[in-house]
Amino acid sequence: MFGLGLALAITAVFPLAPAAAQTPARSIGGVLDTLDRVRAFHETAIAPDGRRVAWVEDVSAADGTTAIFMRDLPSGEPRRITADPAKAHEESGIAWAPDGHTLAFLSDAGPAAGQKQVYVTDVDGHNPARRVTSVHGQLAEPRWSPDGRQLAILFVAGSAQGTGALVAYKPDAGVVGDVVEEQRIAIVDLSSGAVREVSPANMFVYDYDWSPDGQAFAAEAVEGSGTNNYWIAQLYVVRADTGKTTSIWKPPLQIAGPRWSPDGKSIAVIHGIMSDEGATGGDIYVVPAAGGPAKNITPDLEGSARALAWRPGGIIFNEYVDGKSALVTVGGNGGARSTVWSAPQQVTFVSVAASADVAAAVVQSFQQAPEVYAGPIGAWTVQTSVNTAIKPLWGEVKSLHWPSDKFQVQGWLVYPANFDPSKKYPLVVSVHGGPSAANVPVWPSRWNAVLPSSGYFVLLPNPRGSYGNGEAFTQANVNDFGYGDLRDIEAGVDAAVKAAPIDPNRTGIIGWSYGGYMTMWAVTQTTRFKAAVAGAGIANWQSYYGQNKIDTWMLPFFGASVYDKPEAYSRSSPITYIKKVKTPTLVLHGDRDSEVPTPQGYEFWHALKALNVPTELVIYPDEGHAIAKPAHQRDIEERLVAWFDRYLMR
Repeated sequence: MFGLGLALAITAVFPLAPAAAQTPARSIGGVLDTLDRVRAFHETAIAPDGRRVAWVEDVSAADGTTAIFMRDLPSGEPRRITADPAKAHEESGIAWAPDGHTLAFLSDAGPAAGQKQVYVTDVDGHNPARRVTSVHGQLAEPRWSPDGRQLAILFVAGSAQGTGALVAYKPDAGVVGDVVEEQRIAIVDLSSGAVREVSPANMFVYDYDWSPDGQAFAAEAVEGSGTNNYWIAQLYVVRADTGKTTSIWKPPLQIAGPRWSPDGKSIAVIHGIMSDEGATGGDIYVVPAAGGPAKNITPDLEGSARALAWRPGGIIFNEYVDGKSALVTVGGNGGARSTVWSAPQQVTFVSVAASADVAAAVVQSFQQAPEVYAGPIGAWTVQTSVNTAIKPLWGEVKSLHWPSDKFQVQGWLVYPANFDPSKKYPLVVSVHGGPSAANVPVWPSRWNAVLPSSGYFVLLPNPRGSYGNGEAFTQANVNDFGYGDLRDIEAGVDAAVKAAPIDPNRTGIIGWSYGGYMTMWAVTQTTRFKAAVAGAGIANWQSYYGQNKIDTWMLPFFGASVYDKPEAYSRSSPITYIKKVKTPTLVLHGDRDSEVPTPQGYEFWHALKALNVPTELVIYPDEGHAIAKPAHQRDIEERLVAWFDRYLMR
């Protein structure tokens, strides 16, 4: 359960809290304007021979328009690839053909507004991109067959609703659950534009890969609703000609990123406990393509594998470990691992050339806004410069380590802007979502940028349950939500107070999704936090189980359903201990949230009102779990700063 967001329909109408007289001078609007200038990158794609790199970047975050660019390596000029040179559109899904000259992509430049279609272009020519398909539905992840003669795609026929649990759900009407929209592997006829669905009609495919001979697909998939059932997905082989589908591994936990070995004998996946589809972390397992026992080829991995690719001689994977990103190689059967690059940065959208030691990725850090890097693995260089003029609005950021129970926990301490070591500052703890996720060294956004620019220290802890400290650490919160992880967080606050001039009597806590739950939980367990902001938090695991649209995600963490093990759900529910709350708490929620429905926010807010604890509830209309509308996002930042100023700035 992961995401950030914002919007405006207030159930209990209160004015924004006035800023305290001692609030540091700053302009929240100016900070947000600067953050909005950052151009995000969403994909990279390196050509098979490593001679070209393509990427997708924002044109306007406000209207969702994006642009595709490419350049020849090592020093060619960037060139835009588009279906419509006259207007910006939403374009994505870049895929190089094996020849390294043809690029497939998705664009909504066609005649039907908002409907993406498949386009193909020869990047060496000067002819416009050719629209291939004319479908109605959701398209994603185009991938060329190894011989370059076919193009596969993920397709949800007839759907106007984006996939996944983060988007605002369609209001229920009629018989609930009667219609399930499945995402299927389909093959596009490049001559006629016909789309032939291959994988079964009752199966949702999350990710897939061609076999080296082009005769089959590896598929990470599940029978039934894709939104609800990711946590019980299996690894399948799907025949490209007949669609015959065979399960080759029913994993004990979650899998992601199936990739077929060059010899066709094995399929590699990342396996571990994951709380969100797409937020990947775990160990690497290799499964025989014909079926057989899965083998963990990265036992005792120090961090968490996040993406992988096959290369001659084995696998290269992106690992997050102890605050750093790394590119690591390992043999296809396991054995010694070798780190070929590592830095205290966040690396995403890694693309590795099929026939050259070249890779591309989006790279960023606390002090560097995102840019695309490409080049020889371990020696890549920056390829874009769209964000270089944007400078940090906060102070330095330090990696902290502290002991908690048997663990060594890592987190980040963000210093306030214009830091004066002779002064004492308030601290806000920002708890990440997930819980299987991590606070990583990214260019800060939302409150992680706004709060330090407004005079606050911000602690970004990675308590047990997080990625980056090995799979045992990620699983250490199983059957223990709220207990060990809160001890880790409180120990982190103590470490921060020792490390910097922080007033321990002026600490707050904030989070969204699982971070919102931890915020609600924290204020029922301790009075050390003097103000709290809980976004999309879970107040009551027992009622939540029957309200949300993703209930299977809780089974790996609680070990059974709420109907079989109610005491475990009650034990970790903030509502069970609600009468202990003294902390003023602002509650925020999207009104069409699949992952954490609004009754959870109402339940917590209602209880605090009844107990005369200062509280406000703000509901954002037409928003899902990830608040998307810029006006709502700004409203959230202004409200939370005003809330913390009221109680912590004195």
